[in-house]
Amino acid sequence: MKIAIAQLNYTVGDIDGNTAKIVGAIDEAKARRADLVIFAEQAVSGTPAFDLLRKTTFLELCEDALVEIASCCDGIAAIVGLPILTADGTISAAALIQDRKVLRYIGKKYITARREMGFLVPSKGYEYATIKGHKCAIIVGDDLSRERDFDQSVETVISINARKYGKGTMTYRYEMMRNLAFVESKNLVLVNQVGGSTDIVYDGTSAVVGADGQIELLMKSFEEDFAIFDTRAEHEPIAVPYTTYKDRTRMVYSAAVCGLHDYFGKNGYTKAAIGLSGGIDSAALGRENVKALLMPSQFSSDHSVVDARELADNLGIAYDVVPITEAYKAVVDTMKPVIGGTAFDATEENIQARLRTVMLMALQNKCGYILLNSSNKSENALGFCTLYGDTAGAFSVTGDLYKGEIYDLARYINKLHDDVIPDSILTKEPSSELHPGQKD
Repeated sequence: MKIAIAQLNYTVGDIDGNTAKIVGAIDEAKARRADLVIFAEQAVSGTPAFDLLRKTTFLELCEDALVEIASCCDGIAAIVGLPILTADGTISAAALIQDRKVLRYIGKKYITARREMGFLVPSKGYEYATIKGHKCAIIVGDDLSRERDFDQSVETVISINARKYGKGTMTYRYEMMRNLAFVESKNLVLVNQVGGSTDIVYDGTSAVVGADGQIELLMKSFEEDFAIFDTRAEHEPIAVPYTTYKDRTRMVYSAAVCGLHDYFGKNGYTKAAIGLSGGIDSAALGRENVKALLMPSQFSSDHSVVDARELADNLGIAYDVVPITEAYKAVVDTMKPVIGGTAFDATEENIQARLRTVMLMALQNKCGYILLNSSNKSENALGFCTLYGDTAGAFSVTGDLYKGEIYDLARYINKLHDDVIPDSILTKEPSSELHPGQKD
């Protein structure tokens, strides 16, 4: 059987756009004489759809779209993921289409992701189907890692998924697939989606594992892809290229780029604003269409401004220097009747961080820029940050990275882009420069 795998980037709530992508892939699969074309979990609706999954009108629109998709499936079978309203609630289902008809829905049994709890209910799980004379087990989502003992007559297990990217998950995912395929002695097809959706990034990397436990097809990561897999053909085994430390940094970079690109593209944004201090966190955010503000205070060192200017010039981004010294003094003087003229402490430090956010938000409001947050997981975990200050921003590109990973990412970017980040940013001791001589 010739199986077409459509690894696509869907948008939550854009039923028409998602349907158009699905129909386009069906046409390509028919042109390449595939017997079956497979799409990811909740392809029609996009995911995570959260409370849209409780709206009857939305779910009806998804089913209407499925009828349109089925009408295009002449001469080809299809498996399409979508939410379906049942008497017990909404399930995440795989719709099996043959001869332009929706034959049945196969629902997900295990609801394990927090983003789905309360919005989806469990279904009865995987089912068997014969497609073009080829017996398959069709399974949805994380059920793949929990189900075993498929019928001996099954030749291929087909899993449609919405598996998000996480550091270190690649190796685990494919070891689980290889073990399952080998123990069950069946082909295993996993179809994942790709792209950013709010704070989640789906990596794609769909794969086919043969009955001998060897990976026989591995699709692109963080990109849309389309491939044909012939179950009757011979295939050379493929090694999983995600096992080294360097590969993990590369994947983190790709995930950040994908998440940022889709956050802007799917929400209709084009311009980003950042605060650039010459510190390592700011350096890791260099992108096109960025406007930077350099906001030195009386505590900022000369080299911080120099480093920030050099970085902005290397990136070719626009920037302005907006000192906050006078604004800081004005706020402190204004508050003296309330807080008194006591010794310098976190109060004065936080005033600086919040003033910088005031400046950045003014730029966002006046010019239509979206403020990017440059904090990291180490600072957030330790509380080394300021509420309504450096924690502000619509999107945190590096929020899931520890401080050490920020440095790894910066060095990786320098390899890609000819040392765009000045070496002094990488080698100097990090400091928020909120009081004299402060070090992180």
